[in-house]
Amino acid sequence: MKSENKSSNKKKSEVSIKNKPSFNEIETKVLVLETAGYPFNFGLLEGPNLEIADKVLFEQYAIDQWSGTNVKTGSFLFDQKIIPDFAFKIITAYPEDSVIGENTSITIVTPENESQDSVKRVKSNVFFDDIVGQENAKKKSRLIYKYLQDPEKFGNWAPKNVLFYGLPGTGKTMMAKALSNELNINLFLIKATSLIGDHVGDAASKIHELYETASKSAPSLIFIDEIDAIALHRSFQSLRGDVSEIVNSLLTEMDGINPNEGVVTIAATNNPSSIDYAIRSRFEEEIEFKLPNDEERKEIFNLYLDTFPIAYDLDIEKLVKLSKRMSPRDIKEKILKTALHNAIINDNEKVTMDDVYFALELNKYEKEEVKGMFE
Repeated sequence: MKSENKSSNKKKSEVSIKNKPSFNEIETKVLVLETAGYPFNFGLLEGPNLEIADKVLFEQYAIDQWSGTNVKTGSFLFDQKIIPDFAFKIITAYPEDSVIGENTSITIVTPENESQDSVKRVKSNVFFDDIVGQENAKKKSRLIYKYLQDPEKFGNWAPKNVLFYGLPGTGKTMMAKALSNELNINLFLIKATSLIGDHVGDAASKIHELYETASKSAPSLIFIDEIDAIALHRSFQSLRGDVSEIVNSLLTEMDGINPNEGVVTIAATNNPSSIDYAIRSRFEEEIEFKLPNDEERKEIFNLYLDTFPIAYDLDIEKLVKLSKRMSPRDIKEKILKTALHNAIINDNEKVTMDDVYFALELNKYEKEEVKGMFE
């Protein structure tokens, strides 16, 4: 029994000695950490968005638990107090292979590629000249353009909330990208479903974070795609218990209770009638995105064919007839891209109408005229 106590006392002594560098160990002067997250994915566990409130206090907190720990670049430290088992990757340890001591300066940085899915800046190479038709949407976008260039000029009459609606593939997202590129401002492109959380309060927090981030980087544009997925009409609210929370959070931001100056919200939907009335009434304007007419489809074909990587021998007038009731995205993705790929696969030197007919058949479109495709 006595020998066990001696052994135990010896271990305790070793631990206490390890709490600070020994005589022959080098103390770490600078330690830079990067958040790495948890070692396992439990589904419910998410890495916290860490922000140091007090550097001196944080250093004391870190030294208290990691003092005496040997560190080198690329290794990891695990928190055992406030967020147990959360990992920090060591980005810089100076000197290398040194030991954390009471004089070590410790800093946390955020990984450059770390970003919430719900709050992500998007870049693209789309401009107004790349969009055919949709003149009403372009007109409103140019008004928003003028506002974001000079918010003070508009005073309390600023364009703030706009709803784009129309069939899939008609250019709603493309218009938002073009607007942000024309102005060279931040675009926060959000899938509405990414704002839904796992727990009560998650959605409200994500929506607030979205607007707070956009406001800090103003002028900026928020584009919420498929808004009907989270702002359901009250007749559908029994399907989703968190609708009220989401709707109230959106109303708070859209009503301007928080200033959000220099931030414009554009939401998009395929079905405006499914949106909660309280949300829908906040949009100052609803702009319909229509399917292109004959002249617009001709322009779309010419626009895309100019970028073809191989030659083509196509009857444009025939293509216009064949593509009736198709969206610009269908024309590009289901017809032209499929036709081009078919020509390349078959080692043809150019794309012909046979390749187009192949694409139409593959995508179940009739060769002469597409009837009732979206009806």
